Amino acid sequence: MNKKLFVISGCSGVGKGTVLKEFMARNSDDFMLSVSCTTRKPRTGEIDGVNYFFLTREEFEKAVEEDKFLEHAQFAGNLYGTKKKFIKQKFEEGLNIILEIETQGALQVKQKMPEAVLIFIAPPSYEELEHRLRGRNTEDEETIQKRLDFVKVELERSKQYDYVVINDDLERAISEVEEITRKELAL
Repeated sequence: MNKKLFVISGCSGVGKGTVLKEFMARNSDDFMLSVSCTTRKPRTGEIDGVNYFFLTREEFEKAVEEDKFLEHAQFAGNLYGTKKKFIKQKFEEGLNIILEIETQGALQVKQKMPEAVLIFIAPPSYEELEHRLRGRNTEDEETIQKRLDFVKVELERSKQYDYVVINDDLERAISEVEEITRKELAL
């Protein structure tokens, strides 16, 4: 059976990380989470090759020039991308891959790999997402406003996705992602 690439995206604060973490806990035998490259500095506890492949800006830009990325984007001043070679290698190992990336990169993936399945995790409403972001109390007003402005862009891009899962109930959202992956793998 052919292996598939599933791309998961969602607005900041929508809970996509929580949905994905629980999905992976339940389905780790059939899926692996892709490891992206980034130019940002490692955070405490992050391991090169596990959390990210940490590259210098020069290394990253050279890889872009050499067309080594399936997708790449700039986010918050840092570069992020997924190497084609990594995806190919994991397919050869017989793994389905889940890639958690921003909408800009996801649409690049769909352009290069039309068979990739794009799943967008959406908030129940813009107002609820704003409430969640403010409720975290982790960012200043300017940062929250930037995130909310970007949400509008992401929601517009989500119209190009194969599936949209509304995360108003965590268990249901996880189940929907499981149903989508089962359906797609059966095709």
